[in-house]
Amino acid sequence: MSTFKALLATQTDGKFAASIQEIDRSALPSGEVLIRVAYSSLNYKDGLAVTGKPGVIRKFPMVPGVDLAGTVEESSSPEFKAGDRVVVTGCGTSETLWGGYAQYARLNAEFIVPLPQGMTLAQAMGVGTAGFTAMQSVITLEEHGLKPGDKAVLVTGAAGGVGSVSIAILAKLGYKVAASTGRPQLADYLRSLGATEIVERASLTGAPKRPLDSPRWPAAIDSVGGETLGNVLPAIEVHGSVASCGVAGGAPFSATVFPFILRGVNLLGIDSVRVPNARRRQIWSRIASDLPLDVLDQLMVIAPLDKVVALGEQILAGKTRGRVVIDVNS
Repeated sequence: MSTFKALLATQTDGKFAASIQEIDRSALPSGEVLIRVAYSSLNYKDGLAVTGKPGVIRKFPMVPGVDLAGTVEESSSPEFKAGDRVVVTGCGTSETLWGGYAQYARLNAEFIVPLPQGMTLAQAMGVGTAGFTAMQSVITLEEHGLKPGDKAVLVTGAAGGVGSVSIAILAKLGYKVAASTGRPQLADYLRSLGATEIVERASLTGAPKRPLDSPRWPAAIDSVGGETLGNVLPAIEVHGSVASCGVAGGAPFSATVFPFILRGVNLLGIDSVRVPNARRRQIWSRIASDLPLDVLDQLMVIAPLDKVVALGEQILAGKTRGRVVIDVNS
């Protein structure tokens, strides 16, 4: 193929545009590994990028898509050879590096990991950055002392990608899970993933009522931020932790120091972009062992590339569920 199909985002005189185009392979950026892409995925950050919201794309023209899975066609790196099936998740893709909404991608080996054994390329994108972030959050909470117990771990934004995969992983590991959602009609879906209780999102909105609430949860995975994070922190148990990994509810939040100085609560920032390759492989190994693939299949839907802009608008509006996989060849 001398040309390939891609979603190309451009900005001219401050005006953003994104359309599917045929691009010459010579236009691909430099890199050690050429990948024939099979699937990408849809994350909240992708929604921002494909709809032209500021804060994601830093260089134009850009092929968005923070994730991709495919097969190596050419490699100058000893780490990979032609025919290897590989995965890439948010490593600057869709920001300064061309990403996965294309039939081809070229990247350096430091950003690429082998596809875990027993997982398909589509399932890898069912995981994507959202699932990678979920597993990274669980591992970080474990490293700060979290173990299964009588009380449930809170997962906010539970019906989204990070939330859905977090619930499935925690349930597989033996944790009770409290799923916070503003969509009560999805309660059965969340319970099917392993949630043991449902928390109304409204109970975690508004200004925090007290600097410290009665301790409710030993830990939380928060993909919402904003008022939700401000209300979660006062309700974490002594020496508990909150993994903060999202901003769907806004960036600013209001809190006091009391959860930190009176209960020793840990606020743990989860950055899924600047992750060394060895750590990436560790996280993917845990995904392969701790995320049930039958549950992953249940929360996935596959959509063609030409639907990605509309789907981006939907994910920003909180109207998607689980994980959306993008078939870049359909």
